[in-house]
Amino acid sequence: MTQKHLTVPAKLLQQQMALVFEAWGLPEADADITAEVLTRADLMGIDSHGITLLPLYDELIRTGRLEPRAKIGIDRSFGAIAVIDGGGGFGQVPSVRAMDLAIEKAHAFGIGAVGVRNSNHYGAAGVYALRAAERGLIGLSTSAVYKPSIVPIFGREPRLGTNPLAFAAPGRHNRPFLLDMATSTIAIGKLKLAAREGRRLPEGWALDAHGQPQEDPSQALLDRLMTPLGGSRMMGGHKGYGLAAMVEVLSTLLPGASYAPLRAPDAARFDVGHFHMALHPDAFRDSGAFLDDLDAFIDCLHATHPADPDEPVRVPGDPEHETFERRSREGVPVPHSLVQAVAAIARECGADFLLAQPAE
Repeated sequence: MTQKHLTVPAKLLQQQMALVFEAWGLPEADADITAEVLTRADLMGIDSHGITLLPLYDELIRTGRLEPRAKIGIDRSFGAIAVIDGGGGFGQVPSVRAMDLAIEKAHAFGIGAVGVRNSNHYGAAGVYALRAAERGLIGLSTSAVYKPSIVPIFGREPRLGTNPLAFAAPGRHNRPFLLDMATSTIAIGKLKLAAREGRRLPEGWALDAHGQPQEDPSQALLDRLMTPLGGSRMMGGHKGYGLAAMVEVLSTLLPGASYAPLRAPDAARFDVGHFHMALHPDAFRDSGAFLDDLDAFIDCLHATHPADPDEPVRVPGDPEHETFERRSREGVPVPHSLVQAVAAIARECGADFLLAQPAE
């Protein structure tokens, strides 16, 4: 039976994306950073935020919503705080610079917080939080998005994006603790999967124009009326709504980016905002004490007696770390339909195409 995907080594995947980004006009260093962030997402199993984003980015460039030759710079810096202007370009480069600057400030002050404005889609939040954890710090990354889709509890209009947040913390012997989540009940990708498979949606995933549960995945994709994490008020949706609003405050209002529902319809750029923070554990305790205690905490969670012996208790980050290790060895699965889309994009922008499909 013909496989539905092509397995691509991560290095080749990253190289392919970098070639496309350079052909679009990104400086070589920025193209490499953007490709690295997307490849890391694919390696972690966050397939919705890896190479599958190329068609979206191609569309944003074509419509003038994304500037590949963005000029990125620091707008202000005061002690442990800074704000970066993304120049209307890809969100990955200003976000990597923001987290790295937050890390630098955390080493100097114990904490570093850097906001980003005038940016765009930034990919997987966990990639940035892990940059801090891999350097022995606690990392937090949040992002607004350019299109609202979450409906507030008791409402029937979208007012917030899927607004992701990620938190990562380092252990000494264990892999980093990593919480990476959207603040909607489910991701847009799950609506697409349900539509493709002809399945009705469970109650609590999406709403119709009247604020009632939507069961048709195709209509849900058109309407983009998502419930906040938890779904209904009875199931705790007010908590997801609060988290999504908190992410908006940190990512948009604090650095001075645009709040999507109030953005002028004819605005030239989306002006998406992000927030990145790093904390140095040794500023709170004796050196190494936090790392030891986090290891003990993770070990305790793993040692929890499972309800089902075949389903051991896992710690946030386990699935991503396990997928990263496996795909680093075996390669990243890329659907053939996406390979064809990337081939068309490469051909159109004049980039070499490296992801040759096997003969049928």
